[in-house]
Amino acid sequence: MKKILFIACLLLASVETFAQHAKGSFNIQPKVGLNVATMTDNDGSDPRVGFVGGAEFEYQATDLLSLSFGALYSQQGLKANSDEMDGTIKMDYINVPVLLNVYVTKGLAVKAGIQPGFKVNSKVKVSASGASAEVDLEKALQAGGVDASVKSVDFAIPMGLSYEYRNFQFDARYNFSVTKAIEAEGESTKHSVFQFTVGYKFDL
Repeated sequence: MKKILFIACLLLASVETFAQHAKGSFNIQPKVGLNVATMTDNDGSDPRVGFVGGAEFEYQATDLLSLSFGALYSQQGLKANSDEMDGTIKMDYINVPVLLNVYVTKGLAVKAGIQPGFKVNSKVKVSASGASAEVDLEKALQAGGVDASVKSVDFAIPMGLSYEYRNFQFDARYNFSVTKAIEAEGESTKHSVFQFTVGYKFDL
């Protein structure tokens, strides 16, 4: 009998370890990771690998559904290289993802939502012949004779998957912008970002 009770306790402990967060509960999740970012309609460019970090709150509405929202500092843009110089467009945002999370099995969630982003930095760094300089992106374009506008607000559609193990959450998303990031002389470009993060959930 003692052996049966011991096995039952182990099973219960195992279920508790992997159980979903309780219905009606809140948690906060600090998270860090990296972006692999590029922009549309920029042939010959390379991705910019940058930092992403911040925190998200989650409300467990049902056993299967939760809602999350947060604020993430996100480094975006792209790299463009030629035989004579290397350039990096650095566009950084405070993104505010609002997501619906559907738990298809314990720990594994499919997510989608909306994400407004607010630009906090836009520069271009150019390196050539061992020297480099970094200047404001819009001013650099205008100085080159390009009538350009760098937008201050971005709006993206995030989609992805996450997996939670003992309160650690591993998250992979694709953020596709539906608004223009840069508009110049009748042409425009938008952000396209793959995002990978790891976070830890603290129940509130």
